[in-house]
Amino acid sequence: MLSIVEPTQAGLSRRNLLQIGALGWGGLVGSDILAANRAQGSRPRSVILLWMTGGPSHIDTYDMKPEAPDIVRGPFASIPTTVPGLDICELMPRQAPLAHHLTVIRSFTHQWSVHDDAQHLVQTGYPQFNARQAGQQHPCQGSVLAKYLRSNDAGIPGYMCVPEDYRRHAGFYQEASFLGSTYNAVNSGAIPEDTRARPSEFALPAELSRDRLQSRRDLTESLDGLRRRFDSLPAATRRDDVLRQAYDLILGDRVRLALDLEQETTQTRDDYGRHPWGQYTLLARRLVEAGVPFVTVNLYEKDVDWWDDHYTIEANLRKRLPVYDGAFSALIGDLERRGLLDDVLVVACGEFGRAPKIDGGAGRGHWPRAMHAVLAGGGFRHGRIIGSTSRDGGEPADRAMPPGDLLASIYHWMGIDLDLTLTDRLNRPKRLIEEGRPIPELFA
Repeated sequence: MLSIVEPTQAGLSRRNLLQIGALGWGGLVGSDILAANRAQGSRPRSVILLWMTGGPSHIDTYDMKPEAPDIVRGPFASIPTTVPGLDICELMPRQAPLAHHLTVIRSFTHQWSVHDDAQHLVQTGYPQFNARQAGQQHPCQGSVLAKYLRSNDAGIPGYMCVPEDYRRHAGFYQEASFLGSTYNAVNSGAIPEDTRARPSEFALPAELSRDRLQSRRDLTESLDGLRRRFDSLPAATRRDDVLRQAYDLILGDRVRLALDLEQETTQTRDDYGRHPWGQYTLLARRLVEAGVPFVTVNLYEKDVDWWDDHYTIEANLRKRLPVYDGAFSALIGDLERRGLLDDVLVVACGEFGRAPKIDGGAGRGHWPRAMHAVLAGGGFRHGRIIGSTSRDGGEPADRAMPPGDLLASIYHWMGIDLDLTLTDRLNRPKRLIEEGRPIPELFA
């Protein structure tokens, strides 16, 4: 059942404005749909964030320590890549010949060792003590871009999550906070192999066809004269914007077709991997190709779990890293073949690294003092390493930088003014990022 209700005094909720059956609209953007306006060539820029929630081990992936004692080195051998000095884990062989497309940043550091607090910092640029109880206090990067870069391209969300946050009890801090729910991510929905995520917000109930929805839209528009008396009220104006975009998203073809993985060849789907991470990463490529500027792929799934390897890290990474390696490598190759690699920036990271020493549970604890990120695309000069860590991987040895530098680099590349001031719910000015500046090596 389609139901349209009045906004409440508590604020405009898109879930309350437009509901189709049991599906909600948490994340539909309003009239300020983002399309990056600093395009190179004929297409806008986009970002794909591969979010490795839990904190991936830098020492067991991109910052290996083969000369260290066993308790530091860990269980895996390293393999050479096409970049001199960049050896990576033996479980990521597909990335080795593509490393000239990568930049590995090894020297991010911060002090927040709790998942929620650290995720809040890395996703928003602001630390938040006791974030699970306090909630998200600042907007994430996708929401900022969705609000402050605008276009008239109806039916294209500014920000999507593939799929939505599985762990809402803990939070990934991927929402708009005081910018308003208008700028939350649109949920792509689950693929059949994934039973944890909700269905897509673009799906219609079986009893409601697109023709019937169009008829209801026509009826709604016929009431414009009645609603016009309320046009001077901001809430009513925002409601009309949200309704228009909601209908555009469902009735339009670009994003709806992008969500249909059956449009891809069997070979392409096999290349990404026939598992949720692979297929969600392929979906992200389809979405940016359709014009969505910021897509987060949540690499958290029941068969491979998440990256919080307190126990049995060897068994966990033997299961997880080949899946990640296949999806990431396929994405890089696919973007290159399609001529999109300069216009799409791919970022893979989590909220912190892992401890230098294997502990009694055969795992590694939380370790914010050293963490990494991997970048591809964006037209950057890749094939290099930025920063380094100490012999045990516990501290930056050079080029120590806060996670805000990564956010600042993304904003700068997408054309956002880093001097932009946000206004919170109490009408107080807030800097875009508390601490951070673009990483100069990326833009040299």
